[in-house]
Amino acid sequence: MLNAELLACCQKIGRRGFNKAQGLRGALMRDIRVLVVDDSAIVRKILSQELSGESGIQVVGTAVDPYVARDKIVKLRPDVMTLDIEMPRMDGITFLKKLMRYYPLPVIVVSSLTLKGGVLALEAMESGAVEVVSKPGGAYSVGDMRQQLGDKIRAAARARVARQMDDSAQDLRVSSHAMKETTGKVITVGASTGGTEALKKVLSQLPQSAPGVVAVQHLPPNLTTTFAQRLNSVCAIEVKEAEDGDSVLPGRALIAPGNYHTLLRRSGARYYVCVKDGPRVRHQRPSVDVLFQSTAECAGANAVGVILTGMGSDGARGLLKMRRAEARTIGQDEGSCVVYGMPKEAAKIGAVEKVASLDRVAQEIMNVL
Repeated sequence: MLNAELLACCQKIGRRGFNKAQGLRGALMRDIRVLVVDDSAIVRKILSQELSGESGIQVVGTAVDPYVARDKIVKLRPDVMTLDIEMPRMDGITFLKKLMRYYPLPVIVVSSLTLKGGVLALEAMESGAVEVVSKPGGAYSVGDMRQQLGDKIRAAARARVARQMDDSAQDLRVSSHAMKETTGKVITVGASTGGTEALKKVLSQLPQSAPGVVAVQHLPPNLTTTFAQRLNSVCAIEVKEAEDGDSVLPGRALIAPGNYHTLLRRSGARYYVCVKDGPRVRHQRPSVDVLFQSTAECAGANAVGVILTGMGSDGARGLLKMRRAEARTIGQDEGSCVVYGMPKEAAKIGAVEKVASLDRVAQEIMNVL
């Protein structure tokens, strides 16, 4: 959600700044000033190079996320902005809605998520974008769209963009589909008593093509490294003890280190883990609840949450938060649990969507994906 600082900055620009920018936009004797906003350094570089070669267009700056873009808009007063959707700290459509309310500007959404006819393309247009352009298959082919994007920028510079007012306060929440329609999925797993063998069973059945996995197993700090190495030797996917900043990649499982909480984080389309100290949660560190809650916040419907055998209730509330965020959730059944504690507590509060025996958990994960 847009914070107070960003709102204040947008309001500070005010109507006077908007009228000035509109006046500049009407000038026919100078280049169209373009700001490129994309979290990929490769895309920013290629777009800048290609657009700078177009007659009448000048790329005056680039930004890696909406917060940097905010500052560049204030400083550079661009005539047109190109905007990605998947970005760190705030998705592009949420930023677009804020921008159209406080500082209207012609925006062309350029994203791999806005395929023709897709829900995000429609939402981008409804949120104020004057054009929507799909990225080609890879960042290195962005140059292929040079002429098309150049023509759209020239047209956008002449567009009349109206301030969008929304009294419903709906725009004060991250309500777009952008955070759901990411290019990748993620699996998070929690286990305790009996979980070492349960995790081995589940991870060893996952194919190399499986989405990235982050798992919490309650173990003393001196055992998680060895545990991860043991799993790596018997699984088709790579398994390692998580380190702060590790990327969550397809075909890789990260095991939370003992005595440290492990949280899922997201920067644009990239998932990674944050390994940190902190108070015990449900008497545990690492805590399954901490992992699951962070997954709900940054992955939502892109995630699958799995709760396995274990004593206590760690993970139940976090799994419920995941389910409410539209993640798919799976709980191990009583018959195959060493201790039917954590899955039972999760099931009691409605956090478990599917119940499966240990032999079927891996298959259920792939089925719901």
